[in-house]
Amino acid sequence: MKTKIIQLLRSTNREGLENVITWLCEKSDFFIAPASTAFHGNYTGGLAEHSLNVCELAIDVYEMLVRRKPELKDTMSKENIIIAALLHDICKANIYKSVAKKRQNAAGYWEEYNAFTVDYSEFPVGHGEKSVIRLLQLGLQLTDDEILAIRWHMTAWDLAFQDSSSKANLNLAMEKCPLLIVIKTADGLASRLFEEKK
Repeated sequence: MKTKIIQLLRSTNREGLENVITWLCEKSDFFIAPASTAFHGNYTGGLAEHSLNVCELAIDVYEMLVRRKPELKDTMSKENIIIAALLHDICKANIYKSVAKKRQNAAGYWEEYNAFTVDYSEFPVGHGEKSVIRLLQLGLQLTDDEILAIRWHMTAWDLAFQDSSSKANLNLAMEKCPLLIVIKTADGLASRLFEEKK
């Protein structure tokens, strides 16, 4: 999975990408982190698996859309999809901590099991915006549409306190950026239909 993700990223030939790959491989737990604590991919390696699933599904969605509406090829490319899909959740690297928790088993006895908890204290700036900021800090050249797709891929789940300006910005981003629709759709398909919860 790691090799495939790196190959896909390198296929874009994007400026600044080698810094991102170095960070992913050497300064983060991206390839071993879970994707969540209690939902999809809540196991070791879940984040990389989820990112690859989103990328593959986004490419499938893109190809289907272009067959039905060829002019969409003018607004986004496979390169945009690879960058936005594989890196949309980079904000989740280095935030999960392994912990022991207790639960009742089928016989009603309490047992200990390995789980994850989240620690946002290192860089507490939110979800989509943290991914964008981290990528820009690493020197990756992102297009405006990639920024919008990564920033808003959580749609209403990530609105800061449900304020009206965030709602307006989200609506404008969805109207303006077909890439956002593709990434959020693939993210939902991956997390709801293709990934396990353990």
